[in-house]
Amino acid sequence: MDLFSLFHDRISAILRNIADSGRLPGFDPARFVVEPPKDTAMGDLACNAAMVFAKEAKAYFASPRVLADEIAVALAQSPGVAKVEVAGPGFINIRLEPSLYFDVLRGVLAGPRAFGRPEPAAQGKVNIEYVSANPTGPMHVGHGRGAVFGDALANLVEFVGNEVAREYYVNDAGAQIEVLARSAYLRYREALGETIAIPEGLYPGDYLKSVGEALAREHKDALLSAAEDVWLPIVKSRAIELMMEMIRDDLAALNIKHEVFFSERSLHEKINGVSEIDRCIEELRAAGLVYEGRLPPPKGQLPEDWEDREQTLFRSSAFGDDGDRALKKSDGSETYFSADIAYHKDKVDRGFKTLIDVWGADHGGYVKRMQAAVKALSNGSVDLDVKLCQLVRLMRSGEPVKMSKRSGDFVTLREVVDEVGVDAVRFMMLYRKNDAPLDFDLAKVVEQSKDNPVFYVQYAHARGKSVLRQAQAAFPAMDLSPAALCAAPLELLKDEGEIGLAREIAQYPRVVAASASAHEPHRIAFYLYGLASCFHAHWNRGKDWPQLRFVNLSERDLTSARLALVVSLTAVLASGLALLGVNAPDEMR
Repeated sequence: MDLFSLFHDRISAILRNIADSGRLPGFDPARFVVEPPKDTAMGDLACNAAMVFAKEAKAYFASPRVLADEIAVALAQSPGVAKVEVAGPGFINIRLEPSLYFDVLRGVLAGPRAFGRPEPAAQGKVNIEYVSANPTGPMHVGHGRGAVFGDALANLVEFVGNEVAREYYVNDAGAQIEVLARSAYLRYREALGETIAIPEGLYPGDYLKSVGEALAREHKDALLSAAEDVWLPIVKSRAIELMMEMIRDDLAALNIKHEVFFSERSLHEKINGVSEIDRCIEELRAAGLVYEGRLPPPKGQLPEDWEDREQTLFRSSAFGDDGDRALKKSDGSETYFSADIAYHKDKVDRGFKTLIDVWGADHGGYVKRMQAAVKALSNGSVDLDVKLCQLVRLMRSGEPVKMSKRSGDFVTLREVVDEVGVDAVRFMMLYRKNDAPLDFDLAKVVEQSKDNPVFYVQYAHARGKSVLRQAQAAFPAMDLSPAALCAAPLELLKDEGEIGLAREIAQYPRVVAASASAHEPHRIAFYLYGLASCFHAHWNRGKDWPQLRFVNLSERDLTSARLALVVSLTAVLASGLALLGVNAPDEMR
């Protein structure tokens, strides 16, 4: 049961009646919202409908407040409404009867795993591409943020009813793969006993030693005497394979698994002299979207490699980009953008109606052109949402962490997961909006305190389970299953702390829906911390007032009602943590 959707529907019905009377032309229920008021003293729900429709209603209502008064009078007759007030220029504040919150709790108990899922659930085919790190080394902490964000977003979008494909774009073509192969070849020679030095421009990390050793085992010294055009493709292919094994292993440490690994190299491969990139460009050319022309020089100081020349261009400016974009380099080879267009064409051809790409913040300037390409490829029928993940600064007790010897120039993700655990990494990577920089303190995320959000939320779940164990010991015959507790006399819950907890639980469906719609899983993390804080605060009140404790030996019925509240709370905490990919422990050790 979603109280916010329920009251949005009720207010929509009232406004529809006003529209049918001819006093609200152009009524659209999607334009107004029902949300929690900024100050809970104002009520349980707030609605901005009167101000949203003020312009349309101006000929029939002297002010938005007059329209709000009419809505309020009708709404006050609705079941479960204790009071409706109009505030300021026309805000509608609604106070609910506790019985509505008890209905929410019964809804949780009746289907703990389904609570928060919208009805009817969304039915869409969504592709979420995330991580897509170059296969040139182990994953670093920055990759980890995008990995956790993408995985949690996939969980969330799937939870609300969509069919989701988790995808990794393997950048196995281009100059960086050439560098990888040459670096791996040096490690191959080293594995055969040669003393080597890593020249500048190649990858110095120790992680390539295992690649060199594998090549030595498989080829002995045969590659030493081979010509470069013989050994280079062999080393390149094997190095990519082993690097992807390493990346999959790093992702597995975070409980992340992609269903699809799409090779960039496959877009460049020629079949009968034509590649997928060639086909894509020609398709766009046939639609009048590719032409030969010249681009104006970049603003400011010209880059050294800029040249004024005729080139193959895509009309991305016709689809919202700041200018047209080059598809071919001066040597005739395709730009990265060409490959990316062909890749997204493949996604469109696979039938996805929503594409979500999770990129690093350094790709921000690339967003408009890619969105323009998807619009062109799909005739505007497919949406591309690009989520940028800002940098992660790794700290220890407030001090920057030194670089890793294994990687050569950064701290690996696996090192962080091994030190603090997967739950801490996942929760803290999501406890900040993706486009905001993140300080990740290795010491703080393992503290057992309120200042450590992951501990505080997990502790709330464990504390709730502890209450249930105490209750079972006190009342061995009591059935504490959610189904049995549906029949508990919830009307006995009268304390404001208890009603406050129920009010917080009732927020969950709205938070899930808003998070899924905005593609922002951090909202779930914030909500869970607030719910945990509410629970811990009420628990602490029980220390001073024993009559507020959840288990009361002399009040069996009241105890069962309070246990229904606790079971509902732990169910919501477990559901939200599962969306984030974080464990909900029954005990804290």
